[in-house]
Amino acid sequence: QVQLVESGGGLVQPGGSLRLSCAASGRIFSFNAMGWYRQAPGKERELVAAITYDERTKYVDSVNGRFTISRDNAKNTVYLQMNALKVEDTAVSYCNVGQMGGSFYLTGRYWGQGTQVTVSS
Repeated sequence: QVQLVESGGGLVQPGGSLRLSCAASGRIFSFNAMGWYRQAPGKERELVAAITYDERTKYVDSVNGRFTISRDNAKNTVYLQMNALKVEDTAVSYCNVGQMGGSFYLTGRYWGQGTQVTVSS
């Protein structure tokens, strides 16, 4: 149906940068957006950023100005450039395909395997 493969996670020091990638394949034409979620241990999974295929974007306030979501429609790939990383950004990051309205994102049923982002000294 839909397959999502995340990559790019790793260990960085506070203030460092990472670029996450998510390659989508399968029946993705039913969705108009892709998004990045993250889940820290003991916390709920939260939407970090989302982007439509016509480049409308949404960010959670805590990452706005530090993270940038982008996509390559030809490659069905979405990216998340993460700068000025903080310890609080430590989480497993997941890719998702869904539907974006005006300012909301409806989560799809498909998820990737996740990629670990660890920010530590």
